[in-house]
Amino acid sequence: MQTPITTRSLFGPGPTNPYTEATVALGYPLLGHLDPLFIERIDHTCDGLRKVWGTQNARTLPLSATGSAGMEAAFVNMVEPGDVVVIAVNGLFGERMCDVAARCGADVVRVDHEYGQPIDPQRVAEAHPSPAIIAVVHAETSTGVLSDIAALGQLKGDALLLVDAVTSIGGVELRADDWGIDIGYAGTQKCLGVAPGLAPFTVSDRAFERRVENPRSWYLDLGMLGGYVGAASGAKRTYHHTAPVAMIASLEAALDRILGEGLENVWARHSAAAAALRSGLQERGFELFAAEGARLPSLTTVCVPDGVDSAAVRGYLLEKYSMEIGAGVGKYADTVWRIGLMGPNATVGTAEYILMALQDAVTATR
Repeated sequence: MQTPITTRSLFGPGPTNPYTEATVALGYPLLGHLDPLFIERIDHTCDGLRKVWGTQNARTLPLSATGSAGMEAAFVNMVEPGDVVVIAVNGLFGERMCDVAARCGADVVRVDHEYGQPIDPQRVAEAHPSPAIIAVVHAETSTGVLSDIAALGQLKGDALLLVDAVTSIGGVELRADDWGIDIGYAGTQKCLGVAPGLAPFTVSDRAFERRVENPRSWYLDLGMLGGYVGAASGAKRTYHHTAPVAMIASLEAALDRILGEGLENVWARHSAAAAALRSGLQERGFELFAAEGARLPSLTTVCVPDGVDSAAVRGYLLEKYSMEIGAGVGKYADTVWRIGLMGPNATVGTAEYILMALQDAVTATR
């Protein structure tokens, strides 16, 4: 039996509802992955990614995989066995960085922070005298916390700065070159307003020169990928894999839409939507989870009130409003909600709609 087609309002931690332009582009006629017209498309897409990353890096490209593969690519291409890798941990995705780096043979130095708090750049920078890499999550999706990457970039010394920007790119201020980011990875399914499936990635020349010559992953080998997109120019490319041409067309369309609005205007729209949601939550007596002053514009975390069944509220929202919000993670799975206002959903009107529906759901399920 075919699953019925249902429209959902995706207000969880991701994926979000895509921009209309991104959805339309998925239906474009397919091109071959070496077609000259597709080469023009991938070049234009990479140019757009440079703008949203805030970088001039030649090797800025959409990896043909999700954001988690972006994380894998970052570590597998940069970590030699025995390399000291300092990792700031203030949520689930910092934890995952530790796991991935250890699997690559890194000597991992964890710098743990309380969940809900931003990372302390000074403490991270002083965790080891000479690390090969310092890694940090810019926007921690599990807790709704935004950390100061610019401050850490000023303290990194000779280390390479590796940053997860999955929930910030395209919706929150991000300036890779100005902040000293050497390796960055992200995903398409959040503020970029595209379906899941690509990992926007950037690597500086400084980092590329230090890469692992023959990484254990053939598919994610940046040296080989550079001959296909990012480092090459013109119509002649080295075949590496069959690119997801429809997804790249969708990403191109979303980037054009974002840049047409103006990147700083998009950042401001996300901030305004988050401010409306947070003030409305607090006016209704809800407590916010993430530390004040470090709250992520694209994802708000709110404490589930005492006596309220988190799962029942989420189920009610899904059934009555076809609306998804996210549960917390780990020990906060039943005590925190994660509400995303990303991409086209980042509007004050959407925030007001969520507030109305959430109040109804809490009242109805008590």
